[in-house]
Amino acid sequence: MNTYSEAVSWIHSRLKHGINPGLARMEWLMKKMGSPEKDLRVIHVAGTNGKGSTVTFLRSVLQEAGYDVGTFTSPYIETFNERISLNGVPVSNKDIVELVKIVKPLTEEMEKGDLGSPTEFEVITAMAIYYFANIRKPDFTLLEVGLGGRYDSTNVVHPLITLITNIGMDHMRILGDTMEEIAFEKAGIIKQGIPVFTGAKQEAARTVIQSEADRQKADLFQLGRDFKVEYYKPAAGGEQFTFQSRWKRLDQLQISMLGRHQTDNAALAVAGLQYMNARALVHVTEENMRDGLAKAHWPGRMEIVHEHPTVILDGAHNAEGLQAFAATMKCRYKEKKLKIIFAALEDKDLSSMLDQLNQIHAEIYLTQFDFPRAASAIQLKEAGNMEHATVDEDWRRLVKNEVHRLDSDDILAITGSLYFISEAKPLLIKLLMK
Repeated sequence: MNTYSEAVSWIHSRLKHGINPGLARMEWLMKKMGSPEKDLRVIHVAGTNGKGSTVTFLRSVLQEAGYDVGTFTSPYIETFNERISLNGVPVSNKDIVELVKIVKPLTEEMEKGDLGSPTEFEVITAMAIYYFANIRKPDFTLLEVGLGGRYDSTNVVHPLITLITNIGMDHMRILGDTMEEIAFEKAGIIKQGIPVFTGAKQEAARTVIQSEADRQKADLFQLGRDFKVEYYKPAAGGEQFTFQSRWKRLDQLQISMLGRHQTDNAALAVAGLQYMNARALVHVTEENMRDGLAKAHWPGRMEIVHEHPTVILDGAHNAEGLQAFAATMKCRYKEKKLKIIFAALEDKDLSSMLDQLNQIHAEIYLTQFDFPRAASAIQLKEAGNMEHATVDEDWRRLVKNEVHRLDSDDILAITGSLYFISEAKPLLIKLLMK
């Protein structure tokens, strides 16, 4: 294992082991590695939508306050390495190789025992934890849950605080098919006595989270009850809102990430940081808060990659994500000619997703991409009963054609699966630079 391409190929080879929830394999790996998870100062973030954005707001503010911040996120949009980053800079190719050299022999040893094979996500999580504990050692490590929470591979840590973003109906085949069942799995990251902050809006989800917090004797702070977004309005190049909490009111905060939903994610991050400030776990000034929120940027989330014409990328990968996407498009581009290119994974609630898409006045193009779980363009059309939509199975040809047809006032939005967005972005950039 001497080259970066060999290392990444080996990591991706773990995909054949699928999704296998459970903590036994991670606990075994951590023990073999010398328990690196115990050396981290972690903020743990779970939820259905908004995890990556919330992590980005946290990182940006903490960096403004002078802290080194490690992040573990998924999936990647531009490069594989960005999943493990320090201060927003992806881990180097050399470090990826070194980390694989550490983890690969352990996985081979594990496979000889009763635990079986670790998954790709478990391998990458172990790499990230080892990296932050032994190689770069940031002041804080922000860990984004991959799937669920209770049995997610990140749930081997003991965090300073826990954040749970909004919860929606996603990954039902694994997490359950009711809001209560899904919330129960997300709430599984709540630890004994560790404060938890949530942006969950559904009463059913809040009730479950409150119950688990009570059981764990963990203080719970809820968006809309203990901290609030007030006086929201769209602003040039972003959003503006006032944050209100028991700790401090912050008037006219600005964020550059588009969408009313992003103010909730920002508020969740601010609430957690204000609590840590009050407990002397960090020292973050109001100026740090304002500057960090304004500078926060997260690729593939209502990302404007070109203006005049406007081209937007948004990883709206479930019904809740598309609801937020639709609301933002209606708010900002109601009077514009709008074109939407959409692709999704077949294990999503396609009917609910396409219902949201149908509510937008736009030319809609359905396509597909090369990924094991990707839905075909025909599947999408049938699932959404979208007679008016145009089907093109060749997404590259479709993107090229629509980019070339754009007038200066048109809006083109490419949305759906984050995996699709990560494939589409390099082509888009190449086309738009011509």
